[in-house]
Amino acid sequence: MKYTDRITFNPNQCGGRPCIRGLRIRVQDVLEMLAAKVPETEILQDFPYLEAEDIRACLAYAAKELDHPVLVGQL
Repeated sequence: MKYTDRITFNPNQCGGRPCIRGLRIRVQDVLEMLAAKVPETEILQDFPYLEAEDIRACLAYAAKELDHPVLVGQL
């Protein structure tokens, strides 16, 4: 699965932040729920229009976004 099939960007929706399949639920919202230890099954029950693949796409997107070097200056 490619996350790009499920993560969408629309400057007129949610301030242009990444959303799931054009829905008004942001990738950040899903990631925050996962970070708060909300089980995937509960997320899917609370948001019945989401699919398990959407949650995996959010995780894949986050992993890809964090895959860059961080330059640190010397003190």
